[in-house]
Parts: sequence; C-alpha cells; structure tokens
Amino acid sequence: MSYGFPLQEYIGVPPKKGHPEPIERGDDIEVDPKLLEDGYDDDYESAGYDTSTASLTSSVNEYVYENGRRYHAYYGMDKNVIPTDETEQDRMDLHHEIFLKLVGDLHKAPIGPNPQAILDIGTGTGIWAIDMADKYPSAEVIGMDLSPIQPGWVPPNCRFELDDAEEDWTYHQCKFDFVHARNVAQAINNWPKLMRQIYRATKPGGYVELAELNTVMRSDDTTVRDTHGLKIYMDKLGEAMVKLGRPANISDTFLKSALTRAGFVDVTAIRYKQPIGPWPKDERLKKIGMMCLLSASTGYHAYGMMAFTRILGMDPKAADDLCNEAAAASKNKNIHGYNYFWVVYGRRPL
Repeated sequence: MSYGFPLQEYIGVPPKKGHPEPIERGDDIEVDPKLLEDGYDDDYESAGYDTSTASLTSSVNEYVYENGRRYHAYYGMDKNVIPTDETEQDRMDLHHEIFLKLVGDLHKAPIGPNPQAILDIGTGTGIWAIDMADKYPSAEVIGMDLSPIQPGWVPPNCRFELDDAEEDWTYHQCKFDFVHARNVAQAINNWPKLMRQIYRATKPGGYVELAELNTVMRSDDTTVRDTHGLKIYMDKLGEAMVKLGRPANISDTFLKSALTRAGFVDVTAIRYKQPIGPWPKDERLKKIGMMCLLSASTGYHAYGMMAFTRILGMDPKAADDLCNEAAAASKNKNIHGYNYFWVVYGRRPL
C-alpha cells in the first residue's frame, strides 16, 4: 500500500514493551480519593458504582453475519471492520454524547454562524449530521456512509448518501463551507486521495475538521502497564490496522500532516483526555468515564472481533477472550487509564 508520503510520519507506533508511558504533568487527571476509602478491591462495584448497561440507559437516549454480529457487505467486509447492527448503532450514539461532553460542542472549527453546505464523512447513524442540521438551519447537511443505517425522520435540511469516501466524488468543486470526519481512520486506506477530494470540495475560506481517538492507553500515575488487558487489546488492534494498510494509532502529527499536505492553512490541533471508568475526581470527567464503560460493554467486541479473526487469523474463542479481558480491565478502579481524542481543523486559503 502506497501512501504517497513517508509512512512513518503517519502511523503512530505504540510504546515498546517494557517501556512505560512517560508521566505528563500540567494537565494530569486527578484520581478521586473516594475510590480507595472502601479498601483495595479492584472492581468499581465495590466502590458503589453500577457499571451495568442499565445504569446509564435512561440518560442517553445486504449484510453478513459473523461472530454473532451483523456487518455490511456491499463494499467488502474488510472495508470497515465494525458491525452495523442495532447494538453498534446504540453504542455509536452513546459515543456521540461522550464526545459532546468531552469537547463541549459539535465542532471546534470557527465556521461562522450561517454556513450553507456541510458534509459529514462516515456519518454512521447520522446523529452528528442531524444535530448540525438543527444547529444551522441555513445549511444543507449531507451525511455520507457505507451503510444505510440512518433514520428516515430527519430535519428538512439534512439528507444521507450511500457512498465510499475513497471513491471519486461527484460533489461540485468548492461546494462545502465545512467538511467533518470523525473516527473514520479504521476504514481509510488512501488518505492522500481523500484529502485531495476534501480540499477540492471545500470552499475557499471553508474549514475541514478531523476528529480521531488514539488507541494508545496512557495513565498519569503509571497504573497502566504492559500487562493491562486493555493495553494488550489496543496493541493487537493496532497490529490488525497495520496489516490492513491503515494507521495503527492516529496522532496529532498524522492529522496535521494530512491537512497541511493537502493545502489547508491555520491548522490547529486540540487534545482531550478520554478517561475509561469513573476514576477522575472531576465530575464532568467522571461522568464521561462512566459513559465510556457503558460504551465498552459492546465496543471492544465491535472493534476487535473481525479485526482479530479475519485480519489476524485468531481463533474466535481467543479473540472473544481478549475482548472480555479488555472489558474486565476497564472496570478495575485501581487502573486510571485514558486515551487521547484529537480534534484537528484547518482552513482552505482564499
């Protein structure tokens, strides 16, 4: 697979075994001391937290079947290794709410009050596009995705199209005031072509925003180690992405380089820490961590099963065990792990 530029600049490499993540200071997430008041049991239930699916349900409102999940097949199963069934749709909507709480808004790019055309690449359930259509009634909002899983009842200024973002676009040149893509890295092979098409379709003065989760597990107090089940899972997932010819761990360097090489200017990167579990002392981050645990109840299997079995050739039982171990490790209140969520945006020159 040829990327058209140095691959090492675009693939984030997880830390080598035996080399713990460096401790960062200045914006460390403080651990809630109440977690340790009731002893040293590992699970959150011992500290009074319900981590079952029911605990947060009230607060968030042509296929192939494999490993008990439904995957789209129109563009090939390895195009996107994530299922498209109702279970995954619920998880994607929940993660949308997590990102809203983490970032504080639907976007960070300064697009102005009255955009006329907005494109959402890899729209999934369409929830971001629908929210944007409500926020900007002046705009035509288009959501593009591989699978037709979006609702039929949407705002009048919102519509969805079934398409592969890596195929040749038919949108008019300089059509969009804002192009958005979130968590699509696991499905993109040809980043240079994608960015060229985004640049061509963006109006002069318009913005593009790329938002991606990094899969490297970190901690500010060295509680995440090489033996941590979720770290093992993330490293294995990165191995599968590399085998598919896709970046293993998206970083700010990757996203900024993609925008700059395409010709965008005023490129800005913003980093957020997404905690896994309600261990932070800060109440907002605690709620986010709790929501991440709920998302993880199905998320590890969603991202991992096809990647591990079909791409890496693992036995389904071994792959299932690895996903379950990652989920169990996430519930250990003595492990204060998080990963980075990057939001990077740039402007097409006038």
